Amino acid sequence: MENKKENNPLKTFLTILISLVFAALFMWLALRGLDFEKIKLSLAKANYFWVLVAIVFGILAYWFRAIRWNILLEPFGYRISNSNSFWTISFGYLMNLTIPRSGEVARSTALYGVEGVPVDKSFGTIILERIIDLVCMMVFLGLTLVFKYDAIAAFYKNSDIAINPYWFFLAVFLLITGIFLFFKFKNRFRNHSILSKIISFIDGIFHGLTSIFKLKQNGKFILYTALIWICYYLAAYVVCFALPETSDFSFADGFFIIVVGTLGMMVPASGGIGAFHFALKLGISALFVSMGKNAEEGAEVGLSYAFISHTMQIVIMLVMGLISIPMLAKARTERAKKINAN
Repeated sequence: MENKKENNPLKTFLTILISLVFAALFMWLALRGLDFEKIKLSLAKANYFWVLVAIVFGILAYWFRAIRWNILLEPFGYRISNSNSFWTISFGYLMNLTIPRSGEVARSTALYGVEGVPVDKSFGTIILERIIDLVCMMVFLGLTLVFKYDAIAAFYKNSDIAINPYWFFLAVFLLITGIFLFFKFKNRFRNHSILSKIISFIDGIFHGLTSIFKLKQNGKFILYTALIWICYYLAAYVVCFALPETSDFSFADGFFIIVVGTLGMMVPASGGIGAFHFALKLGISALFVSMGKNAEEGAEVGLSYAFISHTMQIVIMLVMGLISIPMLAKARTERAKKINAN
């Protein structure tokens, strides 16, 4: 099913505005109370060779994710080319820099254009990917709890996070109730023109989610999932070697950094700007405290790390995303020619 929903300019404008406000707020929190001259000096003496190494791992993660997406779509009878999968993923990440969370829809729509995969089914597999990513994130969190509990305790204390677990259980209960009601009453609205389209789209998403139970290559799926997160880990950890203050960080410190960085990127700010920086400021400050070092120095080092790591991620998204536009256009043209020839 092709997505023909018209864009709402006001909604798009407000979404971008809110994401920019989040970015500005968190960037202000990140920069507040720090000596920026020390941060500039730290950035000036960084060894950017390690950043280039991290970029390689970042791009490899794109490629492994593209292959894994192919495996998820295979149960529906679609065998898309790895290159088209790769470029649609790159295009989706580029869109996330404009409107937060818009990349998932853009990715599904782009794939429909080059491979003819229905948007609802591919979107369902993308949601499944997010669930799998969350599980992998929990694995890293578990490793961090085992090896860097002191740093997590310091991070929790410094960030003044007050999480009420009852809200979490309420959200899970409402989600489960909503899914139950949908499947129980969906057939009653099949004859309604608009609601039937919505129900069909949601059905397609659920079919995409169930693709994990129909995989023909379970071993490869697990392998590429592991490779994706190994690349994420190495891209985050290798950047530590660029700064003298973090060059002696251990593998366990790397677990902590990727967890904190991912939390920052989850905030609905454009490209994680500000939120990622604030999270790493608090995170590396907490690491320094757990090592018996000065918290303020750790905050300054954390911000230096964040500027290098986040800029690297933005460069990858921009370069790969911009390249994806002509590549996808070429693929759409070739597909149109094949359809016309038949």
